[in-house]
Amino acid sequence: MKFVETENTELKKSTAQLKEGIISIASILNKHGKGELYFGIKNDGTIIGQDVSEKTLRDISQAISNHIEPKVFPQITKEKHGDYNYIKVKFRGDDKPYFAYGRVYLRVADEDKQLSPKEIEKLILEKNVYSSHWDSEVCELDFNEIENDSFSNFIKKSKNAGRLPVETEKSAEVLIKLGLAKNGKLTRAAKYLFTRKHDIEIQAAVFATNEKLTFIDIKKFNQPIINILETSESYVKEKINWHVEFIDFKRVEIPEIPIKAVREALVNSLIHRDYNNPKGNEIAIFKNRIEIYNPGSFPLGLTPEDYIHKQERSYLRNPKIAEIFYLTKDVEKWGSGLKRIYYECLEKGVKVSFTSVKTGFITTFFRPVKKEKHVSTNPQIAEQLQKLSKTLGIRWSERWSERWSERWSDLTFREQQIILLILHHPKITRTKMAQLLKINPSAVQKHLEKLKNKNIIKRIGSDKGGFWEIIET
Repeated sequence: MKFVETENTELKKSTAQLKEGIISIASILNKHGKGELYFGIKNDGTIIGQDVSEKTLRDISQAISNHIEPKVFPQITKEKHGDYNYIKVKFRGDDKPYFAYGRVYLRVADEDKQLSPKEIEKLILEKNVYSSHWDSEVCELDFNEIENDSFSNFIKKSKNAGRLPVETEKSAEVLIKLGLAKNGKLTRAAKYLFTRKHDIEIQAAVFATNEKLTFIDIKKFNQPIINILETSESYVKEKINWHVEFIDFKRVEIPEIPIKAVREALVNSLIHRDYNNPKGNEIAIFKNRIEIYNPGSFPLGLTPEDYIHKQERSYLRNPKIAEIFYLTKDVEKWGSGLKRIYYECLEKGVKVSFTSVKTGFITTFFRPVKKEKHVSTNPQIAEQLQKLSKTLGIRWSERWSERWSERWSDLTFREQQIILLILHHPKITRTKMAQLLKINPSAVQKHLEKLKNKNIIKRIGSDKGGFWEIIET
């Protein structure tokens, strides 16, 4: 057996060169996206052997995890040739640039070149992050592995949405035309979407407190991804609190967290997760919050605010999987997910946060604090405020009654109308307010200034692209 150092193969005499080996892994990933590293082999290809124990393999795994960002998940195995043991590290990853010990390297021939800041910037610009089309590559599965129920569900939803781009409903023909199968084999996207032949699961749990100490309920969902979204949404809907409001004299059940926002967070967690990472998605329901986690790092150099308050374009790690959820209308528009979650929660008075962590991304919905006494049960208050909302032609939300009684009942009639308009539509313009209130824009401006001076509202962002926010006390 002969080994040769190349652009995607690195040879090291022993784990005494572990740091150099980690740099080579990052360097090869930045150039080729996959490669192999061997310990116990000289750079001329001569096998000299290496002491190998379980601790040796763990130490290599931990060192790679601690010193390469974004995370990679290599296969580390003990190999044997004749009387010599050596170690094989097989790795792949699509989230370049990869940093080793805080620096970026690129493979050139059989050497690792450290890049300058300008070269790193160029690498990022030239690469188009997350466009490696990992989910378009074929796998070992064929058409027989497709679960008919999951595929029929997809066909039904996409047809109802008016987005199915083919006329036939035969699974093989649809998969080929959608780029989900090639030469009789399924792509990775089809494997995860329509079969159970994968190890990706969602772990869902309800905890007794605000910490992960004692759980009340716990479930694991391992299904075709196209079905797992519905299952996860149903779990959350079952475990959260609901209350009743009477809207136009009709009884309506209202969730404590807007279901549209929850569904958007769930589908985002499936579209943007790293399918190379064996770790599962998580739904954690605490007393004070709900966390939806996925093991997929956020785009390098960007923040959630870039998508919520700016016009940043979406980076799709799994474009084929995202396309299928678009066809079923579970995704409306690329790059709009976080914005839709944010504004849906803002409109419903629910606090939400987005956190990028080393191992992935978390969307957190904060559950409303329960109060023993709720003044909205007072029918006179509810009737008065519903009348006020009808003057503006908008729907009254029962949850606003308590806040009204505590802070806004002493405001003028016009000021209360403006508060209602902002609660209903935070991005409303002064011109639209003037039209609805049937007063001059200058008069609207005076009322807005008074509300700002009373520390009740504030403006977030520019006049054109910003929104109004009710200041909580």
